[in-house]
Amino acid sequence: MSRVSSAAGLGGDRRLVLLLVATISVFWGFNWPAMKVGVGELGPWLFRTITVGVAGACLLAAARLGGERIRLAAADLRPLLLVSLFAVTGWHLFTAFGLTYIGGGRAVIVAFTMPLWAAITSGIWLGERHGPRLLAALFLGLLGIAILIGPDIGRLVDQTTGALLVLGASVCWAIGTVGTKARRWSVGATALAGWQLLAGWVPILVAWLIFDPSPDLSALTWRGVLATAYASTIALALCFGAFVKIVTLVPASIAAISTLAIPVIGVSSSALLLGEPLGFRELAALALVLPALALVLLPRREG
Repeated sequence: MSRVSSAAGLGGDRRLVLLLVATISVFWGFNWPAMKVGVGELGPWLFRTITVGVAGACLLAAARLGGERIRLAAADLRPLLLVSLFAVTGWHLFTAFGLTYIGGGRAVIVAFTMPLWAAITSGIWLGERHGPRLLAALFLGLLGIAILIGPDIGRLVDQTTGALLVLGASVCWAIGTVGTKARRWSVGATALAGWQLLAGWVPILVAWLIFDPSPDLSALTWRGVLATAYASTIALALCFGAFVKIVTLVPASIAAISTLAIPVIGVSSSALLLGEPLGFRELAALALVLPALALVLLPRREG
């Protein structure tokens, strides 16, 4: 039997979950064009080092100001390091390398196959039961992502290295999500998210010092500064904290499915902000993703 509660048992937490899902969908979606600008001007290593470090510090400061316990129990240290290795270090390093081989639009679509890997992992690790509603939601969501890829599938095959790296990032995020759900932590969601980011940031910092110790900042503009500030505070501090909170409230597989609207909004916001194409595929994907979210997040009608 699953050790986690079902979405149907959320009760008064349902509105909070819906608010958090809307938050990560919109603000993480807009992070993809921001990340494209920031990585382009700062380089992937410096961009990751700044954003992850700043976000982790912001979350711990927010937890402290909110009166939340921030001191981890000694028993949490090893699990935290393992979860952070996947959810933060693996995600950011694999995507950093992957984005040097394939474009951001294709990368975001591969990355958000994460709910599939989370469903598999949570079933094995946590014993979560995947009923017809969740399986239907997973099918609709991944079908929407497939439509969003469309003609780019051939180019993904041609750029196998980049696609595999981003796929690795997706699997890392899924494992980190399930690992977060698997344990009852000694701190709240905000402090936990902060510690995960800082623990995962240390290897990123080391990698930056090894691979890019003297970055070229000559291309940095006000757009790059704003994009980096947005990615650090809104996209990572706010949204990562919100996602960890979602994971504490719903089964890991449902938390993963709650991310399915992000690539649709990411592609759409790229069209709005960067002039990238937007058309039928994006609208069709959204038409499939929204019912997928409704299946797992909205209450089931009785009778």
